[in-house]
Amino acid sequence: METQGFALMSDEAQLHWVALRDTTRQLPVVMLHGGPGLPDYLGDVAPMVADLAPVYRYDQRGTGRSPWDGRHSFARHVTDLAELLDAWEVPKAVLIGHSYGTDLASRFCMTHPDRVAAILLMCGPFVGDWRTRYQAERDHRMSAAQQERLRVLKELQRRTEEQEVELLTLAWFTDHARPEHGWRWAAQGAQRRRPINWAMNGELGREGRTDPLDEHLAELHACLPVRAEILGGVDDPRPISALESLALRLDLPLTRIKGAGHEPWLEQPNAVRAHLRRFVQGAVGA
Repeated sequence: METQGFALMSDEAQLHWVALRDTTRQLPVVMLHGGPGLPDYLGDVAPMVADLAPVYRYDQRGTGRSPWDGRHSFARHVTDLAELLDAWEVPKAVLIGHSYGTDLASRFCMTHPDRVAAILLMCGPFVGDWRTRYQAERDHRMSAAQQERLRVLKELQRRTEEQEVELLTLAWFTDHARPEHGWRWAAQGAQRRRPINWAMNGELGREGRTDPLDEHLAELHACLPVRAEILGGVDDPRPISALESLALRLDLPLTRIKGAGHEPWLEQPNAVRAHLRRFVQGAVGA
C-alpha cells in the first residue's frame, strides 16, 4: 500500500512525500536520498523493509516534485525533516540516509536527538581527506578520452538534454564496482534522476566545506542513538578507509558490502536487503 501527498513547510514550501505500507504503525523508517540536488531515488530500497515498518521518502526542496526557488542550507533541510515528522505525526523515526543523506541524517541527529530512534549511515558521510583518493580512483576507472569529455561538458555554460545525460553518465558510471553494469545504471539514472538542482548542489557543497561534519564528530557521537551503524560498498571509488576511520571515531559497527560500489543495493541486493532487514527489525522490534 502506497500513499503520497504534500507537506507545507513553515516558509510556504511544499515537499512531496511517499509512504509505503500502513502508516498507522509505529515506529516508521524515513529514507533520506543523496545528491544534493537529486530527486528521491530510493524507491527500490524501501520495499526491502516495508513489511517490517512503514517507510517514508520525500523529494528534498527544490528537487523532483518539491519545486522551490531560494537559498539552501543544512539548517533549512534539517528543519524540513523535523516539520515533515510533525506533518506525519511521527514523534521519532528510524533514519536511513544514503550518500548526502547521511550528512543530513547526522546533522538532524545533532539537532533533534530525541527524534531519532536509530540511524543507519549508508555510503557516507565521508570525512577527512578522502576527495584526493576518490578523484584518483575515478580517473583510474575512466579512459583519458572519457576524462577529457567530462571536463569539456562541465565547462559548458549551457548544455543540451543530450549533453546533460552524457555528463551525468560519465560522472556516475565509476560509482559502480563493475563497469559493464555501471555504465547502464548510470545512463538510466541520468535519464530518471532529473532535473539536477545544480544551485542546491553548489550551495550545500560550499557550506559543507565551510562547516565540515569532521568538526562535529564529538558532538555527533554524543547524540547518536544506541542503535547506530555504518554500511559501505568496498568498491565505492570513495575510499572505504574513510568510513573505517569514521566508524572508529564514532565507535560504530561498519558493514562492508563486497563487490559493490556507491549504490550497493544494485550490485549486491541480497546482502543489502539482509542487512537492512536485520537493522530495521532490531530498531522497531519486528
